[in-house]
Amino acid sequence: MGFTAAYNRLGEEEIRRRAAAGYQRLRCCDICPRRCGVNRLRGERGACRAGREPVVSSFHPHFGEEAPLVGYNGSGTIFFTYCTLSCVFCQNFEISHLGLGEAVSVKELARLMLTLQKLGCHNINLVSPTQFVPQILAALAIAVESGLNLPIVYNTGGYENLQTLKLLDGVVDIYMPDFKYTDPEAAERYSGAGDYPEVVKEALLEMQQQVGDLVMDHRGIATRGLLVRHLVLPEGIANTEEVVDFLARSVSPRCFVNIMAQYRPAHRALEFPPLDRRITPAEYRSAVKAAAKKGLRVYQD
Repeated sequence: MGFTAAYNRLGEEEIRRRAAAGYQRLRCCDICPRRCGVNRLRGERGACRAGREPVVSSFHPHFGEEAPLVGYNGSGTIFFTYCTLSCVFCQNFEISHLGLGEAVSVKELARLMLTLQKLGCHNINLVSPTQFVPQILAALAIAVESGLNLPIVYNTGGYENLQTLKLLDGVVDIYMPDFKYTDPEAAERYSGAGDYPEVVKEALLEMQQQVGDLVMDHRGIATRGLLVRHLVLPEGIANTEEVVDFLARSVSPRCFVNIMAQYRPAHRALEFPPLDRRITPAEYRSAVKAAAKKGLRVYQD
């Protein structure tokens, strides 16, 4: 038997019902943990600056993601504009902070998904999707009618509202959240979200409950599960040892975690030493060692 995406088992009618429920929440927006309460259906904008229409900066087969997503033909990425966080070191600040992108209809968003499938991509990789969950669900319902059957990757900063994640239960095949820090002070100073540590931990538990440990097919291509990203920051700002301890102890001892070394000073990082420098090889080795010591399935850049 071939692969069947989770949303195809859920059914088009249920996806439409969830999309409608999501749109209702845009009237007094609480899609993310900030719960701004603006009426996005009337064009009002809150902290993330997203309005009624989804905004996309780019879409294409991506070969720079983790190997289980890239496979042979690439990960079908759709990069959404804006973000629910305000990271001073954002590596994609032109998109997330400056708003680089174009508004598209849900029908056009569905077309992008189908185009990526026709190009042979192994999945639909939704990058920074949180602020557009209702619109994504509406587009998905349209795409399903035309035969979409690729795993959905929910590629997020980890700052998620549990009610929104429950809309995605049975829709998302692969969750790929960041786990940035465990210290509220660091989260507030560097991402403008002091509740991030508490929120991301709850989100990770919900994601694990929905999809379980990462599963790959005979080709080594991911089909379902949780893949956590952790960006190593200078001088231990990211609290790596606490991050991996939580993953091993509370999420799963078999959790798949990518310990990432590509931090570079970007956006406003020069204003926030020690974020004004790259990490050292020793800092990266220490982070990988901490994750491996906990028995996690460690992926390295």
